[in-house]
Amino acid sequence: MARFKIAGINFDHFHMGDLLRMVHEHPGAEIVGLCDDDPQRMTTAAKSFHVPEEQIFTDHVACLQQTKPDLVILCPAASHHGEWVEKVAPFGCDIMVEKPFAGSLAEADRMIAATQASGSRLAINWPLTWMPSHRTAKRLIDESMIGEVLEVHHYGGNRGPLWHAADKVERTASDVEREKPNSWFYKRNQGGGSLLDYAGYGTTLGTWFMNGRRPIEVSCVVDQPEGLEVDEHSIIVARYDTGLSKFETRWGTFTDPWTHQPHPKCGFVIVGTRGTISSEDYADVVNLQTESHPAARPIAVDELAPPQQNPVQYMVDVITRGGQVEGPLSPEISRIGQQIVDTAVQSAQQRATLPLLD
Repeated sequence: MARFKIAGINFDHFHMGDLLRMVHEHPGAEIVGLCDDDPQRMTTAAKSFHVPEEQIFTDHVACLQQTKPDLVILCPAASHHGEWVEKVAPFGCDIMVEKPFAGSLAEADRMIAATQASGSRLAINWPLTWMPSHRTAKRLIDESMIGEVLEVHHYGGNRGPLWHAADKVERTASDVEREKPNSWFYKRNQGGGSLLDYAGYGTTLGTWFMNGRRPIEVSCVVDQPEGLEVDEHSIIVARYDTGLSKFETRWGTFTDPWTHQPHPKCGFVIVGTRGTISSEDYADVVNLQTESHPAARPIAVDELAPPQQNPVQYMVDVITRGGQVEGPLSPEISRIGQQIVDTAVQSAQQRATLPLLD
């Protein structure tokens, strides 16, 4: 059987290294091309995954024409997602963009339009989707263990986007301070800031937990430290017809959740008509509270099997069987998450509660 061909284009986001590792480890896939304007940004990946020089490009057109990938992984700065999807979609390959969906709702709609015009599948990868704890929470919801979901509360974040590289390689405080002035993560016009970059985790997975429900209106406050042009802390309150939900992001937690859970702990609390679920990032159990067990009891997280362990497995499976992208990776669910974030941005600017943007 021919191996599934995947190219990685634009290395703005350090998650490209993690995604390419998933390709490298997939028995039915191969990296056929790497492309970035700056050759230095591809050096580590090329060495780690044994990509030959003739498959390394600085021109995306040459990369796509010569390698003819089945799937392209895009990792540009958030505000350039639309531009890059529009560049790649005409080549007819399917596209997976690393979170967030886009720098704005209008840009997200451009991405949807471009892939619809070319007949390409579009997926937006949210790494929290692949955590066993959160997938277990979704299974319990789908099994009606807590009844109808009324509220979702999310606290998410880490010490900050510059504190770690691909594969969670640690950086130093001096590295962070040196890179902040030049990093897109801290540029307003490139989609930087915790609200635009990170709040989509909570709003998108929250929409997934709520089976696609949209809020009626949104309020948001942000904290923007002196000397920065973007926020490092945001709190969104969304009013649904079922009640209030909260989505909070924090760059600057005391510890990173993959080493030691900070306080508050990163993860979700999901409230239903007949119970609640607490699903923490990287946890071995979820805590389930029901009418028959009002004292919360731990439920061991599901052991995920291919193709549900990571986004590369998932996309290879979807494309191989001719399926459609579903769940948080789908444009439908991710667009609602983006609607909430865009409304939150305007709410914070206007210091007002606003109806959900169309």
